[in-house]
Amino acid sequence: MLFRRISNPNSRKREFSYGHTLVTLLAVCAAGFLLLPVVVLVSHTGRPELAADWRDWGAAPLVLSVTTTAVAMVVLVLAGTPLAWRVSQDPGGFFRYVEYILVIPLLMPPLVIGLLLVYLYGPYSFLGHLLAVFRLTGSNSFFAVVLAEVYEAAPYYVLAALTAFDGVDRALVHTSYSLGCPPGRTFFRVTLPLASPGLAVALSMAWARAIGAFGAVIVVAYYPHGLPVAVWVALQERGLGYALPLALVLVLVSLPLPLWTVLWRKKHALYPD
Repeated sequence: MLFRRISNPNSRKREFSYGHTLVTLLAVCAAGFLLLPVVVLVSHTGRPELAADWRDWGAAPLVLSVTTTAVAMVVLVLAGTPLAWRVSQDPGGFFRYVEYILVIPLLMPPLVIGLLLVYLYGPYSFLGHLLAVFRLTGSNSFFAVVLAEVYEAAPYYVLAALTAFDGVDRALVHTSYSLGCPPGRTFFRVTLPLASPGLAVALSMAWARAIGAFGAVIVVAYYPHGLPVAVWVALQERGLGYALPLALVLVLVSLPLPLWTVLWRKKHALYPD
């Protein structure tokens, strides 16, 4: 070509500057939009007269929510971690269909999950009669709350854990095998440490989902009240002014584990910023 179009470097810099400014502005607007409810929540829960009623309407739901969610997390870690690892090891076999099956409860409304749990574990079902032998009930009990939280949070934990195991470099695992390390030791010394940042994210997602579970919980266990149900009851019986402090407590209880996970993951990242 006799003539070649020569781009102006200054023009490219201006285009990049305008694009960067636009993206930054959109990001700030999105962040502000998401933070607005939090600002409202904090600004409307500073009424000192509400603290006097804390023992009546807040302490018991807080204890119940924390304890049931802790038990649900133990169940998910002990059962969901091996399941996620097994699915990641069998990409073309039977266990791979588990990943597709997990999408169903993930997309299903929590209220529907609660209705199905009533049919499955209710006092008049076969499993309900079986639970009664062990003095357990799937309705209006501590066990029922844990059951509903496990069903609501399980897809989040298992799918995120599956992603964590899929991200482990298989070459390192095979190298461990070639050095004579058995599969069990390889899992605990190679696979699990490499997948631990993703597993921590999975656990924090499951924690936040379980402790905030409402739809399934209110169907199978209206009593005893956890924090999400207590927020609903306070809203219905006392009004918005009494519901918001409970909502703030729920947020504050849910935050520490996800925040710790983010900080821990950044600290242990393979390629830190």
